[in-house]
Amino acid sequence: MVNKSGVGEQRLTVAAQVGELLRRRRKALGIPQRELASKLGISQGRFSTLELDPSGLTLERFIALTNLLGLELVVRNRPRKTPRNEW
Repeated sequence: MVNKSGVGEQRLTVAAQVGELLRRRRKALGIPQRELASKLGISQGRFSTLELDPSGLTLERFIALTNLLGLELVVRNRPRKTPRNEW
C-alpha cells in the first residue's frame, strides 16, 4: 500500500525493487539526488546509478539511506503457508 509519502508499506522480494522504492520516497519528500548523495559521501552520478541498479548498494549505505528518507527497515518472519492437504 502506497500513501502520499511515496512508500507506505511495501514487501520487497527482489533487489530491483529497492531502487524504485527509494526513488519514490525521495521524490515524495522533494529531496534532490545531489543532496542525498552529499550526505552519503558519494557523487550525484553514483547515487543515480544506485537508484537505477541498487545491486551495488551496500547494506550499510542502504540503512543510512533509509534513515535519511525517514524509512524504517523491518525484518520479520514470513507467515507460514498452510499446505493444501491440511484443509
